[in-house]
Amino acid sequence: MFGTKKEDKLNPSQSLNTSSVNTLVQGTKVEGNVSAESDIRIDGILEGNLVCKAKVIIGGTGQVFGDIQCQNAIIEGQFKGNLQVMEMLQVKEAARVTGDVKTDKLTVHSGAVFNVTCTMGSESVKVGTSQEKQTTAKV
Repeated sequence: MFGTKKEDKLNPSQSLNTSSVNTLVQGTKVEGNVSAESDIRIDGILEGNLVCKAKVIIGGTGQVFGDIQCQNAIIEGQFKGNLQVMEMLQVKEAARVTGDVKTDKLTVHSGAVFNVTCTMGSESVKVGTSQEKQTTAKV
């Protein structure tokens, strides 16, 4: 009567929802390294390195001080460190980005502060490539 049904128990072989979004909310600070399989949005502060197999979003109140490796990224807040984006990096109007950037494609919106050494092109995000083109950009 009061017991749990067999169907109600979590089956360990069931896979988790891979379309979920991890969130570090405003007012939260994390010091250390973070690894994420799915998208992650940062509206708080991360002091450390982030490896994400999907999209990283640094929201308007978000601050990241460290290195990021990810598939795609959107930056609206502050980033300082080394950023490696396998596909597309979007830097929004209010963003402040400082450091080294490697990405295949880049969009920097007017008004953004983008003080970086930037390497672009699909070969730039492959480890060990020697045919990288370097550009220093300030917007």
